[in-house]
Amino acid sequence: MFTGIIEEIGTLQTIQRGTHSAAIGIGCSKVLEGTKIGDSIAVNGVCLTVTGMSGSGYTADVMPETLERSSLGALKKNSRVNLERAMAADGRFGGHIVAGHIDGTGRVQEVTKDETAVWYRITADESILRYIVEKGSIAVDGISLTVARVTDRDFSVSVIPHTQGVTNLADRRVGDIVNLECDIVGKYVEKLFRQGDTGSAGKKEETKISKQFLYENGFV
Repeated sequence: MFTGIIEEIGTLQTIQRGTHSAAIGIGCSKVLEGTKIGDSIAVNGVCLTVTGMSGSGYTADVMPETLERSSLGALKKNSRVNLERAMAADGRFGGHIVAGHIDGTGRVQEVTKDETAVWYRITADESILRYIVEKGSIAVDGISLTVARVTDRDFSVSVIPHTQGVTNLADRRVGDIVNLECDIVGKYVEKLFRQGDTGSAGKKEETKISKQFLYENGFV
């Protein structure tokens, strides 16, 4: 599990492309501390397993499913990437629950200055936007951000200078593709509300969760 608080900006040093997969080498330093082969590090929000290490970086394999669903396939040598190690049990929960399993990608449509802040407007498919709510959380390239506005076509986030400085968000321009992971809580709630869906055993699943149930228990 991750929190969306970026620890370091790494640099893509090598990329070896297969027919449908790839192996990447990332130059970094901070995220190597306490890390061993087999550990997980999120790269632009995508959870990847460390397969090799050196004093100046590490390697990871990227499977076909990941290349298809994320923007990692568009990375080039020297691309700057956001890095975060999996959260330690005694760590501080500074962002929100981020699984490192992105829901898909979005496209930057507009970047505008607002005094010290910068606004990013990002379009996404309806299948992603349905889980995005105003003032809720969204991970953009692995960065935990608060949704400031949302429509049926796009959403917007307002980013402070500190976030610009410690992530690769400052590199993003209109037309760029970004990885998106919605707040996992919303997906679980939707699943619980699916009354009468067929379960794994082929039987109709019953649920006691309803709007009335939530209202009666103080959630609405």
